[in-house]
Amino acid sequence: MNQIVLGIDPGLTRCGYGLISKRSSRQVSFVDVGVIQSSSDLELTARIALIGTSVAKLLDETKPNQVAIERVFAQQNLHTVMGVAQISGVVVYLCHERNIPVTFYTPTEVKAAVTGSGRANKTQVTNMVMNILKLKTIPKPADAADALAIAITAAWRGGHEAIDSVSTKNETSAQQKWRTAIAASKKH
Repeated sequence: MNQIVLGIDPGLTRCGYGLISKRSSRQVSFVDVGVIQSSSDLELTARIALIGTSVAKLLDETKPNQVAIERVFAQQNLHTVMGVAQISGVVVYLCHERNIPVTFYTPTEVKAAVTGSGRANKTQVTNMVMNILKLKTIPKPADAADALAIAITAAWRGGHEAIDSVSTKNETSAQQKWRTAIAASKKH
């Protein structure tokens, strides 16, 4: 039975989404890709509502079995981090309302899953996404290609069931701190 996996590259200006179909543990195929945009001219609440409404429609129309979101935990631009966090929160809420499991992956985890190296650059990730999904053209903008890479990661990593069983021996310091923080939050 095919499962539909939705990858989300959250952002307040551009929120990328990538939809794939998973046939077996490593067999995936392209379904759809796109970007939901909001103008910086709009009020913050209007921007969040616009993206939230679009994501809700996407969830209702595509009915994914799983949603994977890129987790950004370190960036110098606080404004960007806040926008990513706000949109991530909206997506998590919308998925919760629909009983859709959500997983989070760091950029390093996505790069490692798709290319075999957590240090891969954007071009390498995009080329592998094209190869894996047998695409003839590069998904644009980059947020769209990133969302497909996030979906592939979730499909290959086992998604919701496997999130706590992923090997920790090759984690970066930041990933170890994040895992510790997640574990501590579950105790409360």
